[in-house]
Amino acid sequence: MDWRAIGKRIRQQREYMGLTREQFAEQIDVTPKFCSDIEAGVKGMSVPTLCRIAKVLRLSTDYILWGKSEQDNPDSVMMVLENCTERERLYAEQLLKIFVAAMNSSDD
Repeated sequence: MDWRAIGKRIRQQREYMGLTREQFAEQIDVTPKFCSDIEAGVKGMSVPTLCRIAKVLRLSTDYILWGKSEQDNPDSVMMVLENCTERERLYAEQLLKIFVAAMNSSDD
């Protein structure tokens, strides 16, 4: 297992989400030092910690561990929607309805 690559993926998403290491550590119930060690690839993590990280960062555990892209998954749209907030899902649903209506009207 490539702990450095795992840590890099975690750090990139944390920074993308605008979370400080301290904020993130608090949300996943670890110390900022342990969080730093995970991101540096110095230490691994337990399954419960991995699950908390995935939930907070809205990433799949497959992506965190293996770098597997959601696009590699045949259900990639569902994976994307699962990782959205409720507000984002509602917005995506509205966009999809508009898209389907436009496609149906172009068939006429």
